[in-house]
Amino acid sequence: MAKLTPAQIKTALAGVPEWTKKGGAITRTYQFKDFPAAVRFVKTLAPKAEKAFHHPDIDIRWNKVTLTLTTHDEGGLTEKDFTLARKFDEL
Repeated sequence: MAKLTPAQIKTALAGVPEWTKKGGAITRTYQFKDFPAAVRFVKTLAPKAEKAFHHPDIDIRWNKVTLTLTTHDEGGLTEKDFTLARKFDEL
């Protein structure tokens, strides 16, 4: 999958408004009631990431889960990152 151009990234970001571009990645922090709820979220998203064979960096801090997506093979953002971000936002 080809790396997106800056213009394509800007357009794709409009479809995932809670996500922010940071360098060659996109990131979002989700907040939950407590730690068990945060872990349940991760357990729910893990099969979707595995099915897509595209895995986010995951940082869990008590009731917050920060996800970071980039396509390492392409050296930056691809449509794969934005597709998975939209799937995570549906959870």
